[in-house]
Amino acid sequence: MMRTVIFDMDGVIVDTEPVHRYAYFRHFEELGITVTNAEYATFTGRSTKNVYQHLKNQHGLADEVPALVLGKRAFFNRAFDEKPDLELLDGVRALIEDLHQHGLELLLASSASHSTINRVMRRFELGPYFSHLLSGEDFPRSKPDPAIFAHAAALATAPPSECLVIEDSANGVTAAKGAGLYCIGYNSPHSPLQDLSHANLVVAHFRELTAARIAAIEAD
Repeated sequence: MMRTVIFDMDGVIVDTEPVHRYAYFRHFEELGITVTNAEYATFTGRSTKNVYQHLKNQHGLADEVPALVLGKRAFFNRAFDEKPDLELLDGVRALIEDLHQHGLELLLASSASHSTINRVMRRFELGPYFSHLLSGEDFPRSKPDPAIFAHAAALATAPPSECLVIEDSANGVTAAKGAGLYCIGYNSPHSPLQDLSHANLVVAHFRELTAARIAAIEAD
């Protein structure tokens, strides 16, 4: 049975992807670089730091990675605070509350920065439901590297065999499986071009999940 659920954030709990996309492309324009839609799709599930290290290497950007991250973050923060229609994804609050009410431990393991994670937690008052909030900026490599999920499982009260991950990106599913964890792929309409076929289970809506169903899952 499962006793701990590790959530990704972007594309799973809240759709900040349009805000990220806006911020990235405004910053790309400012930097004078061209990024195709296909290349941008490969950034899903990767930390901002990792993305800018890749872009610095590829485009020979003069600024150091921390400065590039801050430049993009400035665009993101303004857009996030000004976007009135930013909402949790349909059904996810009910699932979080159901899991919490039935005693399952919840952790967050997101490639987003601590700043973005904290903004989401404050705006939607989700902090009390989660025992740990992990940010990809604390790890040298992004998903699909499994380090963030391996660390989340190490922090959990349950053993790894009783932890599962909910992810919406191919990189995230690969990271979860690489950490030896059961993974539910969420086929989010906000995360296009993602191959989730290597997840243990794929769902199209959070209505398909309940605390009872998740608790009853047996690890492969």
